[in-house]
Amino acid sequence: TLVNNFYYSSQPGLAQRGRFNPFIFKGTIFSAGGYSALYGQALSSALILESIDMPERSSADLGISYLSVGGGLQQLAKNKKSSWGISYDYTDLRFAFKLVKQKQDYFNVPMLHNADANFRIKTSKTGILKYYGTLGTTKAGFRYSDIDSAGMKNAFSLNNFNMYHNLSWREKIGNKLKLTTGFSYSTNKDDISNEFENQNNQKQSIINPIFFAFKNFGVVTHGNYVNAKVVIEKKLKGLSAFRFGSEYNYSNDKTDFTLYNGNKFTDAVKENILSGFAEADIYITNDIAAKIGIRAEHSSLLNKWNIAPRLSLAYKFADNSQASFAYGIFYQDPEKRFLPATAKLDFAKATHYIAQYQKINNSRTFRAELFYKKYEDLFKTANNTGQETIVSNKGYGDAKGVEFFWRDKKTIKNVDYWISYSFLDTKRDFLNYPSLIEPPFAAKHTASLVVKKFVTKLKTQFNASYTYATGRPYYNIRYDNTTNTNKIFDAGRTKDFNSLSFSINYLPNIGQAKAKRFSVVVFSVNNVLGSNNIYSYNYSYTGMNKQAVTPPSKRFYYLGWFISFGIDRTEDKINLTL
Repeated sequence: TLVNNFYYSSQPGLAQRGRFNPFIFKGTIFSAGGYSALYGQALSSALILESIDMPERSSADLGISYLSVGGGLQQLAKNKKSSWGISYDYTDLRFAFKLVKQKQDYFNVPMLHNADANFRIKTSKTGILKYYGTLGTTKAGFRYSDIDSAGMKNAFSLNNFNMYHNLSWREKIGNKLKLTTGFSYSTNKDDISNEFENQNNQKQSIINPIFFAFKNFGVVTHGNYVNAKVVIEKKLKGLSAFRFGSEYNYSNDKTDFTLYNGNKFTDAVKENILSGFAEADIYITNDIAAKIGIRAEHSSLLNKWNIAPRLSLAYKFADNSQASFAYGIFYQDPEKRFLPATAKLDFAKATHYIAQYQKINNSRTFRAELFYKKYEDLFKTANNTGQETIVSNKGYGDAKGVEFFWRDKKTIKNVDYWISYSFLDTKRDFLNYPSLIEPPFAAKHTASLVVKKFVTKLKTQFNASYTYATGRPYYNIRYDNTTNTNKIFDAGRTKDFNSLSFSINYLPNIGQAKAKRFSVVVFSVNNVLGSNNIYSYNYSYTGMNKQAVTPPSKRFYYLGWFISFGIDRTEDKINLTL
């Protein structure tokens, strides 16, 4: 089922990670395009997660670091027909921020509580009922320098509450028929405030010029989301199959604004999306397979239908390598943060063409991908009484490029390394862009190298990773009163991004026969060389001042000890730090 608010709530100048426990999933597929007709509401890519049916055995794990402490338990019934599990993680970055100085001045150091629970019940020889739920809170507050004035500050505060529940059932219901159903409910609440302060951290109320006044505000956003999905699959001759189903998405987003003068107003957006889909896996020969699908959606917000065909073809060579081609049309609703709109809107649209070649053999993997994506009916925005809102569907753009991936676990003894490279040529005319330009989120060239070396005598693994990306464009786009249009007043490109990271993992239990306890000590340092990386630039209201957007600290250190019982999770813990 569709997940809303997958990442933690955003904070100015800070990247956020995903909320969900990765160890409950047996399959994690990131599709950069051309994905199945079973999924919708994503223009460019989709992250598809499949939860574990039943654990192999009962297990437990415990993790302690100077950032957090947490643990979990998975209990498998003796008859192996049911299981349940719980986990909890507490994060307090107080000590970490004393060790590593942050550019933000925290008055509420980030504090997070996260808990999750699950159960699985075999309802028959072929059926299983699964539940997964999470509950989390986040609290943070920090001051940062104001770009529009000398010596002034902004004090930003965030309190977040998030809850997610998912219940699914899978069962064979007849001759070669399989039924899969899922239902999820989630809620997310962000209580955000910003206060304009002087050097003594005292609130200031300045209304001339007026843009200073809007630096004092409060925003409370509250969203409720429901998703229900049913898929019926019919096995055909050989490996061929046909599946069809329906999906329903409900969202109710409410935002309460409090202005500098105490005035309040509310925006509310409700959406109901009803979808139907059908898809067939057709094995034409033992070496040629096709996936043909179609998806239709109706949006109550837009009061419109869309129809999205999907197609993929794959050919398997004699050496077990594979070539494939994927085509598809994809649609997406307007982003809620730009609603309500001032004009009648349509879906944003993307058309994908993707060709891929992959060979996995003898502990080596090679993958090459060529892609072209055409974007139409993208949303254009304009400032409406201080709020950016959608005014039309006249945006457009495209993206084309190539990606390479190579992984080798065999050539060098006890060494696992992989190399990736991507070239991206993309332009957009959407949001408040005055014309077709290269967007600031895109780097033209990106490359990375990861090397893992295990030294048996030391029971230690050494890991290093290096990431390089060419500079990204940045713009100062403002409304020009003389031409009554948006205009680029300043533009440039950041310097190239470079980051070398290093980690050491000590595994004291490695090589022990019939071990029941597995532990690993992890130490890592990111950006070892202290590269002064710049992501972009922010501009003042008048455009006179420019401020670099940089990481919160030049380097960051991590030290943790993880113990697992029953199931060895050391590799999972190591990979999370790479």
